[in-house]
Amino acid sequence: MHIAFRVDASRQIGTGHFMRCLTLADALKERGASSGFLSRNLPKHLRGLLDLRGHALLPLAPGDDAPDGDLLHSTWLGTSQQADAQNCLGALREMRCDWLVVDHYALDGRWETPLRQKADKIFAIDDIADRNHDCDLLLDQNYYADMHGRYRERLPKSCTPLLGPKYAILRKEFINLHANSRPRPGHVERVFIFLGGVDLDNYTGVVMRALDNFRRKNLSVDIVLGAQHPCRKEICGECERKQYSVHVQTDRIGELMKAADLGIGAGGSSTWERCAVGLPTLVVAVAANQIPTAIDTAKIGATNYAGCAGDVSAELLAQEIDRSFDSSWINRASRFCLDLVDALGVQRILEQMKCYE
Repeated sequence: MHIAFRVDASRQIGTGHFMRCLTLADALKERGASSGFLSRNLPKHLRGLLDLRGHALLPLAPGDDAPDGDLLHSTWLGTSQQADAQNCLGALREMRCDWLVVDHYALDGRWETPLRQKADKIFAIDDIADRNHDCDLLLDQNYYADMHGRYRERLPKSCTPLLGPKYAILRKEFINLHANSRPRPGHVERVFIFLGGVDLDNYTGVVMRALDNFRRKNLSVDIVLGAQHPCRKEICGECERKQYSVHVQTDRIGELMKAADLGIGAGGSSTWERCAVGLPTLVVAVAANQIPTAIDTAKIGATNYAGCAGDVSAELLAQEIDRSFDSSWINRASRFCLDLVDALGVQRILEQMKCYE
């Protein structure tokens, strides 16, 4: 089975789209499939991950056309959808794919339809439901109060929607981590902090200042940074002075989440990793598209929501951290998290793709 992924990563886009596609590609490889990644200007360390995991990179040339401009995230593509489609068709050459997986906010049905000449089926991964798709499978792994209504007029009738955290794309390690995770009893001794793979505006620094204002001391703190973090050197130095543990581009993130009593983190894909290990989290939305699911997840009691990062000062965040130390909420939220995400999403997706061992 041959699978192609159309996904990009950058400081503007972040790494979440790429990482979930990589996780899916790894699972497909275990079932004998080969995968190629159609990407433009992929950062060096992510190219290294593809090479390490045995997946092909199909690099796309810089686009000559201006972005279409009619989608909220059109500029993420760096060219027009038509030009990008032609680039992809050229990169695939004589190859035909059993599945083409597209995970890109700047691409919609206008891109998907011409790519059908190279793919038997198309699988779109989306989070924001702001455009029409021409696909056979649609995944939105986020939780919303009205998950089905969001895509009512966006999909062809033949498309199968996979909606909600039961389909969350999590690495294989989270299956065992979930099975061995228990609800937190309520006291907080260890805090886990991760604000995204890029954190371009350094919200990690805001959280660290909030901890300075926090009235409780003697906490064990784990801070995770991506390799592209713009203030990595400064944060590492600050962590050394404060005796915090800092982990750069770590492959132990699940283990660190499981060991913590409280998380402070961004919305997005890492929400479901934290839920899978039962980690109650104070969520800060670092992008506008993270706000709706952050609010709805908080309403069902699985998280606390501090607000949008640009509006949350260190002083306000310190107050929200204090509120999140409530032992009854910690225990209750931990149970909600474990019930919400069982870490078997990839298996369910592969069943829909008819990829069996």
